[in-house]
Amino acid sequence: MPTPRDLPAPLWLVQLLRGSSVPVPWGRALRAALALAVPLAVAFAADRPEYGVLVSVGALPAVLADRGGSYRQRAFRLGSASLAATFGFALGLLTKDAPLVSAGVVVLVAALSVLVSSVGDTVSIAGLMMLVFTVLGAGQYLEGVGIPAILGSFLVGIVWSLVIGLAGWAVRGTSPERAAVAQVFVELSVLLSVRDAATARAARHQLTVAMNSAYDQLLSARARLPRRDAAYRRLLTLLSEATPLVEAAVAMVGSGRRAPRPVIDHLMDVAAAVLGGTRLPERPPVEEGPSPSVAVGALYAGLARLGHGDERAPRPPASPRVWLREQLAGLTADRATWLGVARLALCMAIAEALSLVMPLGHAHWIPLTVALVLKPELGSVFGRAVLRGIGTVGGVGLGALVLLAYPHGWVLAALAALFAAGVAIGKAFNYGILSACITPLIIIQMDVQNLGEPALLVERLTHTLLGCAVVLVFGYWLWPGARHRHAGPAAADAIDAVRRYVDIGLRNVGPDADRVERRRARRQAYRALANLRAALAHVLVEPSPAGRRAIELWSVTVGLERVSDAVTEVCVSADHGGARPTEVEIGRLTAAIAELAAAVRQGRGPERTPLPEAREGTALAALNQQVDAVLDTLRGAHA
Repeated sequence: MPTPRDLPAPLWLVQLLRGSSVPVPWGRALRAALALAVPLAVAFAADRPEYGVLVSVGALPAVLADRGGSYRQRAFRLGSASLAATFGFALGLLTKDAPLVSAGVVVLVAALSVLVSSVGDTVSIAGLMMLVFTVLGAGQYLEGVGIPAILGSFLVGIVWSLVIGLAGWAVRGTSPERAAVAQVFVELSVLLSVRDAATARAARHQLTVAMNSAYDQLLSARARLPRRDAAYRRLLTLLSEATPLVEAAVAMVGSGRRAPRPVIDHLMDVAAAVLGGTRLPERPPVEEGPSPSVAVGALYAGLARLGHGDERAPRPPASPRVWLREQLAGLTADRATWLGVARLALCMAIAEALSLVMPLGHAHWIPLTVALVLKPELGSVFGRAVLRGIGTVGGVGLGALVLLAYPHGWVLAALAALFAAGVAIGKAFNYGILSACITPLIIIQMDVQNLGEPALLVERLTHTLLGCAVVLVFGYWLWPGARHRHAGPAAADAIDAVRRYVDIGLRNVGPDADRVERRRARRQAYRALANLRAALAHVLVEPSPAGRRAIELWSVTVGLERVSDAVTEVCVSADHGGARPTEVEIGRLTAAIAELAAAVRQGRGPERTPLPEAREGTALAALNQQVDAVLDTLRGAHA
C-alpha cells in the first residue's frame, strides 16, 4: 500500500508551486533595491526614519509596476502607475479619519479599477496601484507627521523611483530593443542545436516568445519616438529579415536534420553584433559536399538576406489626441466587466466591514489582500489566494527574524534592499515568493515605529488569511461561474488562427508567393498559441472541472504547435521546388481544423473528416499526421 509520501501531488498544486522558466531579472532586482532601500539609509543617517519610510513607500508603485522592456514602455507603465498610486494614496489619506467614508471610497475605487482594466495591460496595472495605495493611504499612521509632510515625502519617493527606473534612457536608448532582437538569434541558434523532440518543442516555444517580445517592443517604441526612428527601423528590418530563417529552422528541426555547425555559430555572432550595435558578420560559406537538403538550402538563403533588405520607411508619431481616442475605444463595459466590478466591490466591502467591526488593530491588510488577490488580469483567483496565504506564512517567518533582530540604521536598510529584490524576482517567478518578500518589506515600511512588538506578526498573518478567506468564499466558491470558467473560447480562437495559417500559408508558396501575408498569418497563429498557453496556465492551478478541462486543452495546444510547424515545413519545401498542395488538399485540411474549433466551442469530440492523401515521407504527409493526431487527442478526451 503506498504511503502518503509516495502518492503524486495533485496537478493543480504542482502547477501552482512551479516557478516560471524565465531568466532572473537582476536589473529589476537592483532597481528595486536601490529605490526602496536608499531612502531608508539616508533617513536613518539623518535620524529621521519616518520620512525615509514614506519616501520608500512612494517608490513602491514603480517597483511593483516594473516589468522591464523598452524605455518608452517602461516610462509609460511606471509613470501611469505612479500617478494612479499618488491619486489613490491622497484619497486614502484625506479620508482615513472617517472610517465609513474611507470604506466607501475604497469600494468605489475598486469598481473604477476594474472598469479601466479593459483598456489594456498598462492601464490595468495603474488601476491596481490606485486601489492598493488607496488602502495603504487609509491605513497610514505615523506619529507626529501631518498629511502635507506625508504626501510630500510620498511624492519624493515617486520621483526617486522614476529616476532609478529610467536613468539609463539617455545613454542606452535602444539597448532593450537591441537585446530583444539579439535574443531572437540566440533562440534560433538554440533551436538548431537541440537533439531531441521534447527539447525542440520547448526551444521553438521560446523562439516564439522572443519574436513576439521583439515585435512588441519595436513597434511600440517606434510609434512614439520619431527622433530615434532610424535606429528602430533598422532593428525592425533585421527582425523581418529573420523570418525566413525562422521558417527554415522550424522546417529543419521538423524533418529531423541537423544544421551545419558554422551556421549555429554565425547566428550567435549575429546576436552579439546586434547587442553591441556593430556591423553584422559575413555569412559563412556553404559547405562543400553532396547537394544540401531543402531545409539547409533555405537556411543559407535566409542568412543571405540578413542586412540586405530595404529599410522601412519613417513613420510619423501618433498625436496625443489619436492615442487618447485609441485608449477610449478600448474601454468596454460588457457583462463580464460589470460582473468583475460587482465581485471586487462585494469582496472589498466585506473586507472593509471586517476591518471596522473586528478588534484587529491596523486591519487595512484585509482589504489590501483582497485587492492584490482579486484584481482582474492577474491570473487565477484561487491560485493567487492560496499562494498569498502560503507566501505570507513564510513572510511572517522572515518578519519574525526582523523583529527578533530588532535592526536599525544600515542593517534595516540592507534588509529592505534584500526584500525589495525578492519582490522583483518573485514577480517574475512565482506569486508566493513575491508574497513572502513583500510581507516583511511592508512591515518595515508601514510599521517601523512598532518593530519591537511581536503581536504585529500575528496581526499581519491574521489579516492576510482573513483576506484570502474572503476572496475564496465570496469571490470564488460562492461567486456564480467562478469555478466553471474555462479556456475553451481562447482555444477555439487559437485553432481558428492556425486554420488561417494553413489556408493562407499553403496557398502562398513557390517563387511567386505572397510571403508577407503568409508570414503575418504565421506570426498570428504562433502568438495566439502563446496566448492560449498563458490562459491555460491560469486555469491549470484550479482543482475544478475547469482545471481538468485545461489539461485536455494543453495537449491540444501542443498538437496545434506541431501542426503549425508542419505547415511551415510544407511552405519551405514548396518554396524550394517541392510539391505544392492542391486546392482540394488545402480545403480538406482547413475543414478538419474548422471541425476541431467547432468541437472545442461545443465541448464535444470532433467528427471524423477526410484528410488529403499524400505520399509517405513528404512534408504534406507529415502535416496530415499532425492534424490527425490533434483530432485524436480531443476525441480521446471525450471518449
